[in-house]
Amino acid sequence: MNKIKLLAISSATALMFTFGMSAMAYDGTNCKSDGVCWEAKPGFPNEIKGSKFDPKHSAKELEKQNVANNAMEERNAKRVENFKKTGKWVY
Repeated sequence: MNKIKLLAISSATALMFTFGMSAMAYDGTNCKSDGVCWEAKPGFPNEIKGSKFDPKHSAKELEKQNVANNAMEERNAKRVENFKKTGKWVY
């Protein structure tokens, strides 16, 4: 019976130590303002540009996105113009 108690106590201690360490990683005290308490993980750079976390966007893909956005804005401008004339919104 003593072995079971010892095992239970050591298991509980290991759990408390494990969860205690994870709770120590973030304590919510480094807030920029009320409710803004985000903290980066250790090792995360202050500036993403040029780091391994910087997404490498293809210029070709960015241009395709710009073309699509410009076409969308033109369509929306025509819709607004038509709405002002007729009073009905047409998609």
